[in-house]
Amino acid sequence: MKAVLQRVKRASVSVDGQVVGECAEGLMILLGVANGDTEEDARLLATKICNLRIFCDENDKMNLSVKNIDGEALVISQFTLMANYKHGNRPDYLESAPPAEANRLYEYFKGLMAAELRHVGCGVFGAHMEVSLINNGPVTIVMDSEVLKKKKA
Repeated sequence: MKAVLQRVKRASVSVDGQVVGECAEGLMILLGVANGDTEEDARLLATKICNLRIFCDENDKMNLSVKNIDGEALVISQFTLMANYKHGNRPDYLESAPPAEANRLYEYFKGLMAAELRHVGCGVFGAHMEVSLINNGPVTIVMDSEVLKKKKA
């Protein structure tokens, strides 16, 4: 499971011109689910994301988490994070989980985030979405649950 986090002032996602999810200050999270990903992968990522100290304290040091600032999140599914671009110029997405399993784990991840934060907006799984955000920093971090699993071992 991969996630791209962007620290934002605000973010929103629209489908067919209608806003379907949004967040105020906090994190915009693009989430990709791979073949073989499990609920453990979702838990590892959600826990790390909620506690990651990437927001500034009163001394302008990145010492606070999204929970510490009472921040929000916007979670958007993005299977293209699983792109294999090693051969040729057209990526394949064979490593991404089948849609039903990817949606199940996406929903599970959103639930984990919602249990920790006061508001979690979301996109529409499988839809063509337009994402708008005001990046804060910019601060952008790419996470992979496989890296977190290796750390535990």
